[in-house]
Amino acid sequence: MLLAIVCILLGLGYSLLMVVYRKGWTTQPEFHLDPGCQPATSITVIIPARNEARNIGRCLDSVLAQNYPAALFEVIVVDDHSDDNTADIVNSFKERNVKCISLADFLPADKAIVAYKKAAISAGVAQSKGSLIVTTDADCVVPETWLTHIAGIYEREHPAMVVAPVIYTSDKRISQVFQLIDFMSMQGITAATHQLRLGNMSNGANLAFSKAAFLSVGGYAGVDHLASGDDLLLMTKINEQQAGGIAYLKSAGAIVSTAPQPGWGSFLHQRIRWASKSGKYNDTKLTLVLLLVYLFNCAFPVLLVCACFNPLYFGVAALMLVMKMFSEFYFLQPVAKYFDNEWVYPWFFLLQPLHIAYIVLAGFLGFAGVYKWKGRRVR
Repeated sequence: MLLAIVCILLGLGYSLLMVVYRKGWTTQPEFHLDPGCQPATSITVIIPARNEARNIGRCLDSVLAQNYPAALFEVIVVDDHSDDNTADIVNSFKERNVKCISLADFLPADKAIVAYKKAAISAGVAQSKGSLIVTTDADCVVPETWLTHIAGIYEREHPAMVVAPVIYTSDKRISQVFQLIDFMSMQGITAATHQLRLGNMSNGANLAFSKAAFLSVGGYAGVDHLASGDDLLLMTKINEQQAGGIAYLKSAGAIVSTAPQPGWGSFLHQRIRWASKSGKYNDTKLTLVLLLVYLFNCAFPVLLVCACFNPLYFGVAALMLVMKMFSEFYFLQPVAKYFDNEWVYPWFFLLQPLHIAYIVLAGFLGFAGVYKWKGRRVR
């Protein structure tokens, strides 16, 4: 009976968390540009790229189509040891504000490197002219109002960092629908945690920070031995040193889109990479929330094993599943509506068992911290 009581308490805590997240998402104000807004901030867009020949051209086309004055922004693509023609494609762009640099030219020959993306962003910052650094990924597409909205909130609120939304595209295969639902939920949680001060979350595919803030916290010094976390760990450093505050940009005009992982294997490795950041940052609130989520999901396999000996636990597991589905759906509804993805609702319920298994497995393997990414095995 003690196990049943503990599991039900976990379920109640998890359900309450989803209610709180919905409140955070719905009370996070949308950002609107002032009438006649003409931002004047100089911007450097940094795009780390490794073997992105299939995507980098489309990404650059969208960045160069900005309604932001071309004289006020530059684009630096950092080629991370690509063995395809990524660099050639970038160099084929004749716009004067686009350039490609090689990460290999900025790495010390006598030092082992594991955090290649952090090194790429650092190299880009070192070569930048803008006062505001904006990062995205080579497989992303940005709206034409992207930089205008980022500069708008930066000039209005003067934060050290701006966190902005990202969404997955989907061809409606099951693997892509699953990733879309999961990622969309994380985007909603990112906005909610910012609004409610429940922790720090971000995504490097749509992130901005002042060059001064980056330099004032020493960039990635102290966390450059960790392969992942170029976004969250920098955010944590800036937040700890109070270099100017963090703003969340809730605006449809700033949503960056990207494709999900092509298959289940690459998806799992991506999530292990993300999970490997857990415990690597000093954020007690977020750590406690992640622990609650993980223990809640771990309760399901434990209950199913115990139910083989006592059928009572089947009932407890069923009750927890109902609590999970309806509390999560309560949170997801306004988020899905905002991203115009309400069509996922039936899939949300059907994919619940897979979601539980994924949380348990990715969390466990993330703690082990071994995964493959961009053709590299990372520990």
